[in-house]
Amino acid sequence: MMTHTDCNTLTRHQMSTSHRTVVATLVTQACRATMLLQRRGMFTLGLRMCSGHAATGPKTEAPRPSSNMNDFRRDFAKANHIAIVTGAGIAVASGLPTFRGKHETWRKWKTQDLATPEAFSRVPSRVWEFFHYRRELVMDKKPTAAHYAIAECEARLRARGKDVVVITQCVDDLHLQAGSKRVLKIHGNLMETRCVSCGHVHANRHSPICPALKDTGSPEADVADAQIPVDKLPRCKKSDCHGLLRPNVVFFGETLDSHILTKVEKELEDCDLCLVVGTSSIVYPAAMFGPRVASRGVHVAEFNLSASPKTEYFTYHFSGRCEETLPAALAPLQ
Repeated sequence: MMTHTDCNTLTRHQMSTSHRTVVATLVTQACRATMLLQRRGMFTLGLRMCSGHAATGPKTEAPRPSSNMNDFRRDFAKANHIAIVTGAGIAVASGLPTFRGKHETWRKWKTQDLATPEAFSRVPSRVWEFFHYRRELVMDKKPTAAHYAIAECEARLRARGKDVVVITQCVDDLHLQAGSKRVLKIHGNLMETRCVSCGHVHANRHSPICPALKDTGSPEADVADAQIPVDKLPRCKKSDCHGLLRPNVVFFGETLDSHILTKVEKELEDCDLCLVVGTSSIVYPAAMFGPRVASRGVHVAEFNLSASPKTEYFTYHFSGRCEETLPAALAPLQ
């Protein structure tokens, strides 16, 4: 945590003393409370804040985030431990929908009504059709220039004894396809299954995942459900189980994996530079990751199509498509 003496020497890209004090205290408390609630099973994936500033205190005068790439590159050169938080926006250029706005409906159901424990228990065939559709989309797509820029940056800096970790809200595996090695997936992985009986998690890129789902999953509103019998849906391959499988993703209403969150918390505490890429910063707890790092006096750079509710708390903001802005930001230093 910065001292009062440190605050007197802040650069023009950093917040004022009063603003930093408010953010440092309230953001840290809010993020710790969020993590605690997750561990207690009380925090749900769909939670939204009632106010954009509810967790970060009142607005005070603060410098606007900089868009000076040269300044960012200087900070990038000095960093030894970089945390990169990514959201659905990083994959838009690959052709994957964000399942927000016009893409939030599959057939006649909203995605937040399909991807729930209750829906899976009641109509597992319909839910599996929806996730089969999403899996097939992912398997047909390739990583974007932003994915490759992150993976290449990680490999290059690792060879120099530095560390890069990706903390992603995405449930696709495009970061892994691009070559990233250190990836923390807080919302799970579409390319994995989990048995509802024995809990076994298994990587699965079969297409289709089971014969009964072949040629199903069309998102068109006039398509009827396939109504696949439960015993024909994906089943556990363990010889002593054969239980029903589900996608290994966090459904709406479920808590996040406490083991993953513990790892995320450590990365946020250890990093000396943070990038927030392609995320709306409205889904918690991920929305607080960048502000939490900023509250320690660490530079945070946001790469997004437009400003988010948390932009004002960051050192840098680069507007535009992240597949265009990020490769230049993470390119080898001359």
